[in-house]
Amino acid sequence: MATDPTRPPEDETRARNRFMVINLMRIGGVAMILFGIAVLQGLFDLPQWIAYAVIVLGMVETFVMPQLLARAWSSNRR
Repeated sequence: MATDPTRPPEDETRARNRFMVINLMRIGGVAMILFGIAVLQGLFDLPQWIAYAVIVLGMVETFVMPQLLARAWSSNRR
């Protein structure tokens, strides 16, 4: 991987870490959705309203939060 000589190494490290955080957030959201589905299928003895709440929060974490973080961390706004 060639690095841009005009860009400090700290910027590349920060960009890599932010990319990892966004992707881990997506993976965590999908895990929450799958857990909510497992609760609905009866694999865990929890009320259904908890399953629906976990699914909704997982969808927000998967689809909305990465967009918000990317927008907040965007270098185009500077």
